[in-house]
Amino acid sequence: MRFWDSSAVVALLVREPSSAAAMREFELDPEVLAWWGTETECVSALARLEREGSLSGASLADALRRLDALSLAWREVQPTATVRRTETRLLRVHPLRAADAHQLAAAIVAAEGQPATLPFVTLDDRLADAAGREGFTVIRPESG
Repeated sequence: MRFWDSSAVVALLVREPSSAAAMREFELDPEVLAWWGTETECVSALARLEREGSLSGASLADALRRLDALSLAWREVQPTATVRRTETRLLRVHPLRAADAHQLAAAIVAAEGQPATLPFVTLDDRLADAAGREGFTVIRPESG
């Protein structure tokens, strides 16, 4: 099992330079653990791509269907008091946005405070740095 942040999940849903590498990582271990807000973050990213003209309406619909199927299969970390306390600490220690703190805190709680036991898949530089500093093995699917 691996924790997947939203940036890495989106790479599974639409063609991006890192999509092939993300799919290879997914195929190595298709058991996904995600933050409870990952689905909403992915919908937001996909809608933004459509608004910007990078994604057609038909491609958006296909991506949303894939997201629905994936989200039905993944395990989700809920927003508990422990997750919230961890988010507060992370925001004070790392230069993270709130959504990134949600994801990293969820991963820490899911790993039961032992980040080295749970690989963390992300394409986000800032989140990857913070996850590495917290002790996660960070997997960064690269293009090429």
